[in-house]
Amino acid sequence: MNRKFISNSNYVFRKILNSEESLSILKNFIEAILNIKIKEIELNPYLTKKEKYLPSEEKFGIADVRIKTNENEEMNVGIQFIDGIYVQTKMLLYYSQIHLNQQEYDGNREFAKTITINLLDFNYFASKEYEKTIRIKTNQGDIQLEEIEMKAIELPKFRCYDRENMTEREQWLQYLKGCDEKTLKKIKQQNEFIRALDEKAEDYWIKEKME
Repeated sequence: MNRKFISNSNYVFRKILNSEESLSILKNFIEAILNIKIKEIELNPYLTKKEKYLPSEEKFGIADVRIKTNENEEMNVGIQFIDGIYVQTKMLLYYSQIHLNQQEYDGNREFAKTITINLLDFNYFASKEYEKTIRIKTNQGDIQLEEIEMKAIELPKFRCYDRENMTEREQWLQYLKGCDEKTLKKIKQQNEFIRALDEKAEDYWIKEKME
């Protein structure tokens, strides 16, 4: 994984990305990973409001956003890194947290579909593909509830075979996985949002060292 985020990845990313000024970075990342176009995006306040009340083992998650796609579909999207312990439990707990925290919002918004993006810095599933979409349909009597959708991305399995012509998704995954300086320079030249994130990461660690 990119060494800039090796120390408690969720904490570092949350400090860098969980702010209004970083919404454009989150938007570009989510569009690339989910292959959608976003018309509107806003931070949901749950992580910031609740963090100080949560025990350390529950402080997972980078950002929780509400988006509206170009097709006017509204969704909640949560992003987290997962370490190698209790992977399935953490995926389900995080999904539950992101979906149910809609009760905390100000205003009268209806519940919307939730998708979580789970980033793994190790191989977990038996399949060779680096990405897995897990969907669970739930029923209550004769009523089918919202389908649970969780994406798991195993970064070690990701391979980019043409680094001269990377898609935005490939740029993001290569950056998060970690790459050589030549590839990093090319990615930052081609993707202003990754460049902005990388600069924020550099600045974070400079200030961290100074403190």
